[in-house]
Amino acid sequence: MPYNGGMTDLTLVVPFSLPPAELAADLVRALKAPNLAALLSRSASFKRSSVDGAGRSLPHERWLAAAMDLPGPGLPFATAVMRGFQLDPGADNWLIVHPVHIEIARTHLLMSDMRRINLVESHARALYDSARPYFDEDGHTLLYGDAGTWFMRAAPLECDWADLDTASPDATGGMNLTDSMPLGAAALAYRKLQNEVQMLWHHHPANAEREARGLPAINGFWPWGAARGQAAPFALASANAPAWLAALGTSVHGPFAAWLDQPGRAATFLEAALIGPALAGDWADWLQQMARIDSELLAPALAAVKAGMKLELVLSHRSGLVEANVTAMSQRSFWRSHSLERLLG
Repeated sequence: MPYNGGMTDLTLVVPFSLPPAELAADLVRALKAPNLAALLSRSASFKRSSVDGAGRSLPHERWLAAAMDLPGPGLPFATAVMRGFQLDPGADNWLIVHPVHIEIARTHLLMSDMRRINLVESHARALYDSARPYFDEDGHTLLYGDAGTWFMRAAPLECDWADLDTASPDATGGMNLTDSMPLGAAALAYRKLQNEVQMLWHHHPANAEREARGLPAINGFWPWGAARGQAAPFALASANAPAWLAALGTSVHGPFAAWLDQPGRAATFLEAALIGPALAGDWADWLQQMARIDSELLAPALAAVKAGMKLELVLSHRSGLVEANVTAMSQRSFWRSHSLERLLG
């Protein structure tokens, strides 16, 4: 569908579209992405920022929290995600809670990527129903969003969890979980409740069924994203996103080109398909997804730019972020050859 030239300018966010430094040269050499090359090479502005790669949040998560103007430190997504699940946070502090599988490796703990644990609704409901009294007993009201996304009230009378220093689940991907454990005055209370839930779920029938099917047991919960009160609406659309992120806006399942041409569409689109392959180190899948994104998203975006749309392109990896602004005028810079060199750095 051709771009009609009358739509809202677009910010396109593609987490983990920057290759890691140690593999960048080989991956860029293998990457077929002519539209990305055109957008990056002929941008009106280009900014690269680097951060500590061992942090408790990822660059695209911090960018999104800032773009949404969320109040508070860290990644205060909880109440905005609750709104996406039609849950009312009231005036309380809340945390996002994910049921997870924690793996004991030879020398450390790892938390499995939630995209890969295949937690079905029936098992999630059974585990949630069994654990809820333990949360409620401590004043941490537990609410159900979907199979992998729950919410707990952070601030009972005796122990406020709102100030816990937590890590996002994707920031822990492939990392030593010990380095990402919640810290702060409520950390001991967190560990106590975590131990109680782990013992409760150890012989749970839902886990017995999962293990019989060759699936990992759900043996813990992960809290993060503390926030309070109502969050202002934000015009976000996403594709291939985890449930918490998809709940921040609308999910797009059809062709991106058709969505791009819709009247009143969101001003920001986040394509999340690269996060899983990058966290897993599956670079063959990453290359395939990058080629698809180039064809299905960046080709129509480039056509729209040439027709007059202004595009902000936000690319990232674990320790850095690139922001490029592209206009019809910048695309006329014919003396700049198309290249993916700006993915390196």
